Amino acid sequence: MAGTNHRRPAVTGGPVVILVEPQLGENIGTAARAMLNCGLDDLRLVRPRDGWPSDKAVAAASGADTVLDKARLYPNVPAAIADLVHVYAATARDRGTRPPRCAAGSAPVSPVAC
Repeated sequence: MAGTNHRRPAVTGGPVVILVEPQLGENIGTAARAMLNCGLDDLRLVRPRDGWPSDKAVAAASGADTVLDKARLYPNVPAAIADLVHVYAATARDRGTRPPRCAAGSAPVSPVAC
């Protein structure tokens, strides 16, 4: 059977997904759907461009309303990560800088390095 398994229990205390300045409500909705498919439900939003809540996010979530209902809004990244122990970041955009990189699961050399 294809589609989102709405009966699958969410992973509590598991990974958090933080979207920083997402440009479209649809991006938030599709992220929520992917999260629910993986059993994740802790979505944090930092300054969504089109505001929050978003009807377009709900439409794109295709039933992942539980994730969207629990989503929390933050004014900046430090506030969104304040209660987290480990933080890993990824982007598809080249920001013109080359920060230190490490493979997922590797031990950091220093707190700044990874």
